[in-house]
Amino acid sequence: MRTKIFSSLFAVMTLFFVSCSDDEGNGGNPQGTGTLSVQMTDAPFPYELIAEANVTVYKVEARRVSEDDDDDALTTSPYITLMEEEIETNLLELTNGLTLQLAEIEVPVGTYDQVRVYVKGVNVVLTDGTVYELKVPSGDSSGIKVFIDPGITVVSGLSSDLLLDFDVSRSFVAKGNISTAAEISGFNFKPVIKASNLSTAGTLSGNVSTVEEETQIGLFGAQVSVFAADTLNTTSFTDPDGNYAILGLEAGTYEVVSEFDGFIASDTIEVQINAANVTTQDFILEVDPDAATEEETTEGGN
Repeated sequence: MRTKIFSSLFAVMTLFFVSCSDDEGNGGNPQGTGTLSVQMTDAPFPYELIAEANVTVYKVEARRVSEDDDDDALTTSPYITLMEEEIETNLLELTNGLTLQLAEIEVPVGTYDQVRVYVKGVNVVLTDGTVYELKVPSGDSSGIKVFIDPGITVVSGLSSDLLLDFDVSRSFVAKGNISTAAEISGFNFKPVIKASNLSTAGTLSGNVSTVEEETQIGLFGAQVSVFAADTLNTTSFTDPDGNYAILGLEAGTYEVVSEFDGFIASDTIEVQINAANVTTQDFILEVDPDAATEEETTEGGN
């Protein structure tokens, strides 16, 4: 039984700001509009107990700020609606870099410091067919507020990308004992979304495998954990081929380790994430002989 079933799941919305070439404006500041495209994706997740994590996004807004020439402060401008239609998605289907476009619209150039995501129709479907409908605490009224710090700036002629990580491992909180589907009594929905500026962030990807009779075999459901300064930053799980991808890691140095039930955990490896680039790190895990011995002992005792 894997006790880390809720270790990591991300629903990621990628906002692409592509500004136009209109440079006219007050005080020499560029004015105009840029194109804003909104997409959603998700990271791998173990499917032992949960078959679907469904969310309907029906509105997305962005808050634009502008400079006050008098006191050099930032004055908040009204929210700009980026999308206003119902888009249903099973977050578990959007894995390893796959995205679902939510919106594509021109927006004024400038700095954006907050996004509001409105959701409804949230439910979890277990592998045994049980469906739990979840209450949305605020996402269906005032929206889920996601702060962008520092703000992301749309500049004329350039592109800026914003990644929103919808952390389902923390957003969908199981009630009861998660050892088996029958012991789960429901879920609480506490949405947690993190914003990452893709112009200063990168991607970590690779493969987790083992060797059997001189043949390398990918491991499905192996966990990859990323640490920053000894603090867990995020985790991901491999797909059926043993591949994984973690988006939106801020540029810098991280420590990465891979684990899988019945195998010896990998060494902790230091990796360098570079802005707007992909860093590749593979792992080869060895079978844990002690785990096999424990399993045989348990079976013998029964």
